[in-house]
Amino acid sequence: MIKITTDSTCDLPAKLLERHNITAFPLGVVKGGRLYHDGVDIRTADIAAHVDAGGELATTNAVNAADYETAFRRMAEKYDAIIHINIGSGFSCCCQNAKLAAEEIPEVYVVDSENLTIGTGMMVLAAAEAAEAGKSVSEILDLLEDLAPRIETSFVLDRLDYMKKGGRCSAVTALGANLLKLHPCVEVIDGKMSVTKKYRGAIAKVVADYVQERLRDRTDLDFHRACIVDTCEGDELAAIAREIFQKDGRFEEVVETKAGCTIFCHSGPGTLGVIFQRK
Repeated sequence: MIKITTDSTCDLPAKLLERHNITAFPLGVVKGGRLYHDGVDIRTADIAAHVDAGGELATTNAVNAADYETAFRRMAEKYDAIIHINIGSGFSCCCQNAKLAAEEIPEVYVVDSENLTIGTGMMVLAAAEAAEAGKSVSEILDLLEDLAPRIETSFVLDRLDYMKKGGRCSAVTALGANLLKLHPCVEVIDGKMSVTKKYRGAIAKVVADYVQERLRDRTDLDFHRACIVDTCEGDELAAIAREIFQKDGRFEEVVETKAGCTIFCHSGPGTLGVIFQRK
């Protein structure tokens, strides 16, 4: 048997993790000087309330090599092989730490997704389905290598204060964008985040325009599965995207999920993304 593992930044819904027996290692989240674990003892609403009350932005910690090694050794006693898929190495040192741990244990294979959030999650899900179908380790690794550059991850932001506090956006840029009601569209390209467009207006209109544009005249997409991810406490933005996908009607499955604390720490509330797999 082949075991598929990942980290909490994959943002796969709990029901899919359980259905496919996928283990997700929680990243650390430091809020108010205390260490928590993503999705275990802290939720995004806790971070939002802390920041809105004037608290410092929560920071994130990668899973360390020792914790990976302990878990991998335990799993190696039960499984023939372990394939671990991490958030892109351009965003975190989780992948580096997992590779260090894997050097000590036979039949543990670490894959750099070159992606984040549910973009990584799509690869994890594909690996789990391949393992369930009886594919070999080499076949699954080949599948992931082929899939990584075909995952298309993008998102639009409502607020830039989280990006600013996290050092990913200057105060001047954030102020200018807020005054002009600009909302950047960020894409993952070659394992890095790039701003590819800026929308103007209320976030509800921005989300509608963004999703429609991502779908319009697309003939290069694999219509087996797409994903919607957001950082809202409610359903307000996801409902807009859901309706557009339903009207489009080409996808066999649309997975909806909420971003975890690690992603939330950098994007803040009011962020929505759509993730596709290109042919």
